[in-house]
Amino acid sequence: MPLEARPIEEPIARNYFVLESPQQSVVGSPQIVYASAENTLSDLAREYGLGYDEIVAANPDVDPWLPGDRRPVLLPTQFVVPDVPREGIVLNIASKRLFYFSRAAEGEPQTVMTYPIGIGRVGWETPLGATEVVSKATNPHWFVPASVRREHAELGNPLPSVVPPGPDNPLGAYVLKLEMPGYLIHGTNQPYGVGMRVSHGCVRLYPENIELLFSLVDVGEPVQIINEPYLLGRHNGELYFEAHQALEDDLMLPAERLDILLGQSEVTSTLSQRDADHIRSIASNANGVAMLVSYHDTDEVLARASLVRNTVEPDPDAPTLSEVRQMIDEAVAEELANEPGEEKDL
Repeated sequence: MPLEARPIEEPIARNYFVLESPQQSVVGSPQIVYASAENTLSDLAREYGLGYDEIVAANPDVDPWLPGDRRPVLLPTQFVVPDVPREGIVLNIASKRLFYFSRAAEGEPQTVMTYPIGIGRVGWETPLGATEVVSKATNPHWFVPASVRREHAELGNPLPSVVPPGPDNPLGAYVLKLEMPGYLIHGTNQPYGVGMRVSHGCVRLYPENIELLFSLVDVGEPVQIINEPYLLGRHNGELYFEAHQALEDDLMLPAERLDILLGQSEVTSTLSQRDADHIRSIASNANGVAMLVSYHDTDEVLARASLVRNTVEPDPDAPTLSEVRQMIDEAVAEELANEPGEEKDL
């Protein structure tokens, strides 16, 4: 059905999904929204539970600062759940998303919450591995590491050794401390950087997301940090494939990762050569959108996406467009300035 003929529906519940069975590994559904003249892609990303890089990758032909009034914007709000034990917190740095699996009561379905995250930029990588939450804090002080103070001093922006709670504190109002020394899951005072590689290794969430997560997570909660740009999942008998651009400093080649995924026996036993070729085609143009493999059409997601109401509310206290653009441009410039090959004093 042409987009103009589709009814405008209410958006799906963002961030929270019920897993109807242990076999379900795809949640959510794609959506399309008409941007207003005032919207940026950052505005739409935050409103619909997405990160900046996610929404930009899904809409490569849309100006992120001035999408234009009535411009259709694809919201990649369907997610393949990582193939790991479904307990506690899972951080996939390749997709820049957090998944939190609740403990289900006997006879009840499990639920999963998923949020966009900001991760460590090149030279300050977020580490991989299994860890756990060892403490929680509200309104934290930030004890600035010496390496971060040196970096800011070299840039002409010196930092104190301790930043007190408040609007200038980059940790925001809530912190989950990990067993990995020096690494945190926390909020931010610059939400427009969520969904990008902008941190010194810690994991950032939108303030409203960390507030809820903080209330649900206990000390001792397991945390898995993975790097999986390619994700295969099933729902209602259909196979989905979600492909993200590999991180610049990934030690494994994308082709190698894909070969490993497609070589798994549970995949190859049900996958035709034509489907495998289509998966490779999707991977070559990775945009983070969950695709139905059997359709062999990269535009199929547009055909099944719901047209939903634009629920962005103007915020008189929000930064201006030029201020937001400056913040994100600075974050992108930092990423480019710290590409592999440059020596970093850590």
